[in-house]
Amino acid sequence: MAHAPERPNVFAAPHVDRLAVPRTDAAAIAAALASDRSRLVPVWRNRSLIVREPSPAAVLLPLSPELRGVLSPTEPILLGEFGGAIAFAAEVAAPEPPAFVPGAEFVDLRTTAGLLDSRDAGLLAYARAMVTWRAQHRHCGACGAPLVVERGGHQMRCPDESCGAQWFPRLDPAIIVLVEHDGRALLGRQAAWPPGRYSTLAGFVEPGESLEDAVRREVLEETGVRVGAMAYHSSQPWPFPSSIMIGFHAVAESADIALGDDELEDARWFSREEIASGGAGLPPTQSVSYRLIEQWYDRDAARPLAEEPGVRGWSGRR
Repeated sequence: MAHAPERPNVFAAPHVDRLAVPRTDAAAIAAALASDRSRLVPVWRNRSLIVREPSPAAVLLPLSPELRGVLSPTEPILLGEFGGAIAFAAEVAAPEPPAFVPGAEFVDLRTTAGLLDSRDAGLLAYARAMVTWRAQHRHCGACGAPLVVERGGHQMRCPDESCGAQWFPRLDPAIIVLVEHDGRALLGRQAAWPPGRYSTLAGFVEPGESLEDAVRREVLEETGVRVGAMAYHSSQPWPFPSSIMIGFHAVAESADIALGDDELEDARWFSREEIASGGAGLPPTQSVSYRLIEQWYDRDAARPLAEEPGVRGWSGRR
């Protein structure tokens, strides 16, 4: 069974010191906002600001009065210290993407994260997730009253004394698993995907369910395959909009496939030779799905998956 990788997955943000400015200290947060070191990570319609030249990078903006004028009315969300700056995130309230910096553009992080340094990708994912949570929690879910922002944007409180509910950022846990059997990997595809795209199996964890139970249930529901032994691989923040992908390697008890819950259009067992020759369009390299496939492949291959010239990605030959 595979061991967890040494390097973190893309979108993990270990480079942000989240406690550099205490979230419980309102005076410290106000001082950070007014500091020359304060920088904003803007999010416009779930898109993140980057430049592509001279190399792809996240754009952090000085918190000027002019910039504050195009942000959403609520206070920027404290992210933490990043590369010597104190980073905040906020939603840009504008019908069109503002031209903050020459050459900068707002992009979909899912399709561009692979171009970025892991530090920048993690920061942008963190900012996007927090802004999304804030946008979805403007009113109390218990009584409907407008919420009050606390703890640098990491807590929302109902001001109604008869309610007083507190709301915190939440993640939706989802398992994602590479199932193997006799030297082949089980991959599936959804009907909405372009022809040839395949990926590892995934699904959300249900209430009252362990991660291991979720792996067994999802694989059985989607493919009819029963899973035996399994091992944790790694996890990946997936802020589209608010998931945490929890990766596993697992061994199937049989190879019989019977599609069952309409999630998948097709599921197949792929050999290493089929994958190397482009028989399956593989997920983006920044995804934990790709890393699950890669680690399985490299364990018994003559050369690494990344060096195979015939491998095909979701967008074509690499």
